[in-house]
Amino acid sequence: MRRASDFLDTSVLLYAFTEGERAEKAQALLAEPFVISAQALNEFANVGRKKLKMQWADIREAVDALVALSATIVPVSEKITLAGLDLAQRYRLSSYDAAMLAAAIEGGCDRFYSEDLHGGLVIEKQLTIVNPF
Repeated sequence: MRRASDFLDTSVLLYAFTEGERAEKAQALLAEPFVISAQALNEFANVGRKKLKMQWADIREAVDALVALSATIVPVSEKITLAGLDLAQRYRLSSYDAAMLAAAIEGGCDRFYSEDLHGGLVIEKQLTIVNPF
């Protein structure tokens, strides 16, 4: 298993399957070892279908590629859910975002790449949110 210290949020995964400047930046992040969560794969499939209008076969192919490229996939578990609830309360975040942050911490990550959260915020003195766009 490759050691990765970067966690990629769903927004990064989605941009990797589009075109333009953000797509290039997202694809560059996918070229380095990274961690994702099973939650991100589920969110990718949902948004890919609804907003990007991807066909099911294309979603499956994309998810297969993300699984193959990732160094680690953190499962959704009661431990992640409970840690996420604590983070949501402490940092005033949505429970979904906080669960993703909890997964990044569980995965041993130092950086959390996301367009959707507060860039520069440090979570639990160990995880820095970075907006790559």
